Amino acid sequence: MADRKAKKNVLRQKRKNRIRKHVFGTSEKPRLTVFRSNRHLYAQLVNDVVGNTLVSVSSMKEGQVVNKTVAKSVGGLLAEQAKKQGVEKIVFDRNGYRYHGVVRELAEAARTAGLKF
Repeated sequence: MADRKAKKNVLRQKRKNRIRKHVFGTSEKPRLTVFRSNRHLYAQLVNDVVGNTLVSVSSMKEGQVVNKTVAKSVGGLLAEQAKKQGVEKIVFDRNGYRYHGVVRELAEAARTAGLKF
């Protein structure tokens, strides 16, 4: 059982590295990176030139296990905080996860709230 989980994580890390070769965030277009655990969803905007996080949002404040509705609220909250920082254009880093389910809902909620990517 542990070997299967370890193998899945290694494969995700390979996909992540393959994606990160091409996706790079700047101060004008920061990188929106997503991390998904079994219980929560985390998203942050990162400036890779300086190496700092501009905005960080998670589903832990919601107090619920992550699902599509929680992902929509996290995406909307992230877009709202990004606009306060003056960010409108971003690049999306799905972090090796498939663009499906909660990752997709977060991205679409950020788009509908006004972020362009």
